[in-house]
Amino acid sequence: MNKEEALVVFSGGQDSTTCLFWAIKNFKKVHALTFIYGQKHVHEVDLAKQIAADAGVDLKVMDVSFIAGLTHNSLTDSSVIMDKEKPKDSLPNTFVPGRNLFFLSIAAVYAREIGVNHMVTGVSQTDFSGYPDCRDAFIKSLNVTLNLAMEEQFVIHTPLMWIDKAQTWQLADELGVFDIIRNNTLTCYNGIQGDGCGECPACTLRREGLETYLASRK
Repeated sequence: MNKEEALVVFSGGQDSTTCLFWAIKNFKKVHALTFIYGQKHVHEVDLAKQIAADAGVDLKVMDVSFIAGLTHNSLTDSSVIMDKEKPKDSLPNTFVPGRNLFFLSIAAVYAREIGVNHMVTGVSQTDFSGYPDCRDAFIKSLNVTLNLAMEEQFVIHTPLMWIDKAQTWQLADELGVFDIIRNNTLTCYNGIQGDGCGECPACTLRREGLETYLASRK
């Protein structure tokens, strides 16, 4: 395994794009892996391709649309009305069960094939949604499992795990890619590039973080 290379799980959204450029700064060579999983906002894949090409990063796109057929959620099923706020006693219906479990497991197999043992993902435990597959405990547990499953020494990096959205914007600015993140990424669950629809949970979180960060620069 080459410890000078990293594989980024890359969606083309704010978080994973920030992580892509974080990886470019911290590793000599970066690869990216993007998934089509039946998401309604699949335009993010086109943006991921363009961002990776502009950054000189090798990108592989994998179709794992079987994930959409396993569960009903508002990101893959048009018949499900999206939760705009997190329910009091349950996860929001924007949660796609197993998504990061599948993504990182597949990424590990691919990483092994290309001789890479460092993987980077943009999950964050501070996000309002509380998705269980974005928590630090899950990442650490899966890291151990993947190492045991393949007798490798993978290292999963989570640069955003303990920072909020304002700090994520700050990191993008420090990496010199603030404008790229703001204009060329797709975070919106309704598939609108840049600042998005302004109404879905992802847009609300992104906008609030941006406003907080911009206010701090004054």
